[in-house]
Amino acid sequence: MAIQIITVTGAGMAPFLRPLESLRIEVFRAWPYLYDGSPKTEGEFNLHPPAEGVAFVVALDDGLPVGMATCGPLTAETAAFQAPFIAAGLNPAEFCYFGESVLRPAYRGQGIGVAFFAAREAQARMAGFAVAAFCSVRRALDDPRRPPDAAPLDGFWRKRGYAPLPGVACAMTWPEVGNPSPVANLLDVWTKRL
Repeated sequence: MAIQIITVTGAGMAPFLRPLESLRIEVFRAWPYLYDGSPKTEGEFNLHPPAEGVAFVVALDDGLPVGMATCGPLTAETAAFQAPFIAAGLNPAEFCYFGESVLRPAYRGQGIGVAFFAAREAQARMAGFAVAAFCSVRRALDDPRRPPDAAPLDGFWRKRGYAPLPGVACAMTWPEVGNPSPVANLLDVWTKRL
C-alpha cells in the first residue's frame, strides 16, 4: 500500500497525540538529537491540546502513523523559542514554526520529508504567515557520538529554500542518551520567506 500523507487540525489532532509522542521518543533518540525521552518527559511537552493554528502532517502506512511533522504559530511556542527572535528584533507573530519532523528510518528517502515541508508551507501560507522557521540541533563535527555514516541535512533544507538565520539560536535542555542529567543544547534557526 502507498504511503498516505494527511494534514489534520483542531479536534482531528487528538488521535495523533500519542503516536507523536511515540515517534518523538523513537526517532529523536538517534543522532543528532540523542533525546532520552520517555512517556513522562513527553507528557511535559506535547500531550496538552495543541494551540489554535497548529497542524499535524501525518504519514500513514496502512492507516498507521510512521512519521509526523508539526507546524503552528511561533507565538504558541515557549518563551525559549520566541526569545532569540525577539532579541534579534524579529516579530514572532510573522513566523510559522515547524516543530517536529519525525520519520521512521525505513520510510526515509521516499519523498515523505519533502511532502512534510510542502504540506507545512501550505498550512503556513493559508494562515497568512510571512516566514517559516525551524530549529536544528548544533553538534560539533568531532563529536565522538556521531555515527560514521551520519550526513547533515543542510543540503536537503537548502534545496527547499531554507537558510540559517545568522546569530539566532534557541537554547533547550533535554534528557540525553548516556547522561544522567538533562543537557543544555543549542539549536540553529533556519528560515524561508513564504
